[in-house]
Amino acid sequence: MVAALELYLDTDATRRIRVLWDALEAEGVQSMRSLLEQRHRPHVSLAVAPRFDPDRVAEALAGTVVAAPLRLEFQHAGQFVGRVLWLGPAVTTDLLAHHARVHHRLARAGIELAEHYQPGRWVPHCTLSMRVPNALMAAAVRRCLEMLPLTATVVGAAITDHARGISRPLP
Repeated sequence: MVAALELYLDTDATRRIRVLWDALEAEGVQSMRSLLEQRHRPHVSLAVAPRFDPDRVAEALAGTVVAAPLRLEFQHAGQFVGRVLWLGPAVTTDLLAHHARVHHRLARAGIELAEHYQPGRWVPHCTLSMRVPNALMAAAVRRCLEMLPLTATVVGAAITDHARGISRPLP
């Protein structure tokens, strides 16, 4: 399991993604709804690490509005190696600048982060499923495309480490 710095979406976008999770589940695709005893919340992760010290991360980000009211326009579905299905927002200058600002503050504090979440390598996304059976991937992607585009606004942020029961809100 990993720890993450998560950006949460407005109520309408969250509801629409949860409806999509249900549609995927009805088609035999385990969605993020099934993970973590249904405590998983639709989000976009800004940073990931094997483990976070929440106090240290909060201190590194003091004075930074992590939950910046960014507007996200989810316009595509994607797949990562390992059968991971996700929705992707259009990449904007504001989104990349916010991501870089957060990473700069964490790096300056000596907090090590996963390489694939570093500026220049990060693919912003909202994970829908981590276990799509190969035979169902095409149908799952079609289901995702049916509900796009999806406009969302970032309304919250938190440091999470579900393996350790940590969910600490950030400004």
